[in-house]
Amino acid sequence: MPLYGFHCGECDSDSELLVGMSERPRCPRCGSRKMQRLVSKVAAPGKSAGLIKAARAQAAREGHFSNYSRAERGG
Repeated sequence: MPLYGFHCGECDSDSELLVGMSERPRCPRCGSRKMQRLVSKVAAPGKSAGLIKAARAQAAREGHFSNYSRAERGG
């Protein structure tokens, strides 16, 4: 399920919720169903070698190696 941004028309709060495409979520703050899905900004892929290196270093610190090839994983 994707993560969507919503705005509640009842209590005027914004939230991000993990919901299916056709679900009508309740507001986590007030319980209202007057939720409007927000348009998300598109993030451009990081093409810079520096950005990729920094992201891989962060992933390695956190123990995630899925973006590394077998040779890079070292095991």
